[in-house]
Amino acid sequence: MTCHQTNKALVLDFYRELDAASAEGVAEVIDRYTASDYHWRGVHPFDEQRSAEAVAEAFWRPFLSAWSSVQRRQDVFFAGTNEHDGSDWVVSMGHLMGLRDRPWLGIPATRRMGFLRYADFHCIEDGKITRSGFFCDIIGVMHQAGINPLPPQTGASFVYPGPRTHDGLLFATQDPAEGDKTLALVNRMVDDLTSLNQSGDDMPSPELLARTWHDDMAWYGPAGIGATYTIHRYQEQHQYPFRQGLKDKVFNGHVARFAEGDYAGFFGWPNLTNTPAGGFLGLPASDVRADMRVVDIYRREGDKLAENWVLIDLPYWLKQQGIDILERTAEVAVR
Repeated sequence: MTCHQTNKALVLDFYRELDAASAEGVAEVIDRYTASDYHWRGVHPFDEQRSAEAVAEAFWRPFLSAWSSVQRRQDVFFAGTNEHDGSDWVVSMGHLMGLRDRPWLGIPATRRMGFLRYADFHCIEDGKITRSGFFCDIIGVMHQAGINPLPPQTGASFVYPGPRTHDGLLFATQDPAEGDKTLALVNRMVDDLTSLNQSGDDMPSPELLARTWHDDMAWYGPAGIGATYTIHRYQEQHQYPFRQGLKDKVFNGHVARFAEGDYAGFFGWPNLTNTPAGGFLGLPASDVRADMRVVDIYRREGDKLAENWVLIDLPYWLKQQGIDILERTAEVAVR
C-alpha cells in the first residue's frame, strides 16, 4: 500500500468515526486522529484553532447541536504530495446534509433538509493529521433559508453536482503519470492568471482561457457569485466582474497544491490580496485592502480542464470591508 493509500484509509476511518460522533463526543474522535500540535484553519467565523478541543468548540459542537441526522456526501476524494514542501495530503469535497432543526450562526432553523457545501484538506505525518484546511459555503446555507445577504449574484447558485463523469472518489491507487499531467495543466492555468494580475489586463480574450480550459467548462463558484457554464458565460458572469471589480490584485501562493489522477486541488491562507474597485458582489468601491482565502478543485479531461469547484471565504473578505453578514443576519432574524 502506497503512502497515499495509507493516508486515504486513515482519513476515511476518521470520517466514519467523526460522522457517527455526538456533539459531546466529537472532541475525543478528533483527538484520536490528530497530532498534539494540530493546526486547523477554518473559514470565518471559525478561524484558526490549535487543538482537537478547540476545533470541536469552534465548529463541530455548534454544528452538530444545530443540524440533526447529518450525512457526509462526498463527491471528490483524492490524495497527493504538496508540490510546495513535499508534505502528503488528502482532500474531501462534497456536502454535509442534515435537518436544519435549530438556528446556526444566526441563520434561522428551517426544519427542512439543508446542504453545507465543504472542502476539507488534511496533511498526514507519521500516521496523524497535523494540519487541516476546512472551507464551507455559509452563504449557500443562508440562500437555502431564504436569506440573501448580498445584492443579486452574477451566476446561479444551487446544490452543486459532483463530477460529470461520476469518478471523483479515488479510493483506489491511481497512475502517478496522470496526476503529473493534471498538476502541470493546473500550474499552466495559474501562471496565466498570475500574468494577468501583473499586466493589469482585466478583459482577457476567450482564447487565453481556451489554452487550458474546455469550451464547455463548468465553474461552480461560491454562493454570492454563483456557477457559470462555458468559457463565454464564465467570463461574462464571473471573470470580468471579478477582475474589473477588484484592483491591485496580488497572488500570495498556496498552503497546498497537489493532484491525483484527473483531479487537482489547492487552497491558500490567503491566496489573494485585493482592493474593491466597485462592482464586485454588487458592492461599492473601497480603499481597504483585503485578503481572500480560496479553494479550487479541478477535473481534467484529456489535455484541458473541464470542471472547477470553488469555495471563497466571502464572509471573511466582507468582514475586512466592515460588512459582518453573520452579525447582521442574527440581528435581523430575531426581530
